[in-house]
Amino acid sequence: MVSTNAIIEGFSAYLRDGRRRSDHTVRAYVTTAERFCGFLMEHLGGNVGAAEIKALKQADFRSYLAYRRADGLTNNSAARELSALRAFLKHVGGDETQIPKIKGPKVTRGVPRPASPDDIIALAQDTQDSASEDWIGARDWAVLLLLYGSGLRISEALDLTGDALPLSDVLRVTGKRGKTRIVPLLPKVRVAIEHYIDLCPHVMEPEKAIFRGKRGGPLSPNLIRRVVQQARTKLGISDKTTPHALRHSFATHLLAGGADLRSLQELLGHASLSSTQVYTAVDAAHLLDVYNNAHPRAG
Repeated sequence: MVSTNAIIEGFSAYLRDGRRRSDHTVRAYVTTAERFCGFLMEHLGGNVGAAEIKALKQADFRSYLAYRRADGLTNNSAARELSALRAFLKHVGGDETQIPKIKGPKVTRGVPRPASPDDIIALAQDTQDSASEDWIGARDWAVLLLLYGSGLRISEALDLTGDALPLSDVLRVTGKRGKTRIVPLLPKVRVAIEHYIDLCPHVMEPEKAIFRGKRGGPLSPNLIRRVVQQARTKLGISDKTTPHALRHSFATHLLAGGADLRSLQELLGHASLSSTQVYTAVDAAHLLDVYNNAHPRAG
């Protein structure tokens, strides 16, 4: 029987070399795998190998989650832990392993809120891990990082053509009413797109879309919406976390970081400043929550 340590070492190598995950993600996912295997040794009363992992039932996963809840695991942390756990199970057993279908609690909010960076990354990682082929997973990961990293509308991202290649540190985007603008392309987003292009089986041509469907045609925005919906259901993330909400999060996080409204207007491609000013209300609502939760006299 392959030892537990060997299984976890293989998982680490798979994340690092096969999936090209960041060092931070590899550490977090491996820590979850180690914790899960430690729990299984106690839960099952013996050594744990691939055969035992493949034979796990939903009740075993629920027992693990209850064990983690007793340690003070929060809702957001539970969503991220389940994402890591699914990746581990898929690596160990592939289609033979029962992937947990446990849903986390949904978040209800009276005022629109941006998704947290952790939730966005967990969402993108789950879409990648759930893809039927590596190049499709790399594609979905790249699209979602682009929406959040550059604040594009989903139509703007999927309209990008091979004319934009090779990539630089900026993108020229065509938005509503044919208006063009320049947006920054973060190094991690550029690497993600280039990794997808390396894996994509379809030839990149100047006049054709960069992001392709399985048969080589332009990628449908409805497909991206569907994989995001599936991922957020599994992770227990709010149903308001749509592909368009990633653009909303980009804007709100920039404003919270000190960006001025005029610059934000240019980055988002808004025709009027009034369209951009909605983010000041959202950011103010967030600050009020922080104040109410943290100020000693707020209660």
